[in-house]
Amino acid sequence: MSKRNKIIYWIATLWLAFGMTSTGVVQLIKMKDETAMMAHLGYPAYVLTIIGVWKILGVIVVLIPKFTLLKEWAYAGFFFVMSGAVFSHLAVGDGGKEFFGPVLLIVLTIVSWYFRPADRKVISANQ
Repeated sequence: MSKRNKIIYWIATLWLAFGMTSTGVVQLIKMKDETAMMAHLGYPAYVLTIIGVWKILGVIVVLIPKFTLLKEWAYAGFFFVMSGAVFSHLAVGDGGKEFFGPVLLIVLTIVSWYFRPADRKVISANQ
């Protein structure tokens, strides 16, 4: 892996970890604005706990070495929850500023996944 790719990977991964951890904590403590947004989107408040826990667990898995298959699941989970956020905001007719956070986290998820080192990838039996 080239030095450039390592730098890209770690910058994207650290920003992804920061974004997912901070939003996960906000969801776990059920900040007033966050519960209001979930109600606006039509979701019950308990969904915040579920998403918050999974985000924090996903960050742990992505950052620690090994567990390559779990990393794939964490990246997929990040992509699904953030694309779900984008579509939820679209469904209720929200404006552009509500899309910035989820879209940024989708981009960071894809960049981190794409540039991850070989020892953080699942190796296929067919290779």
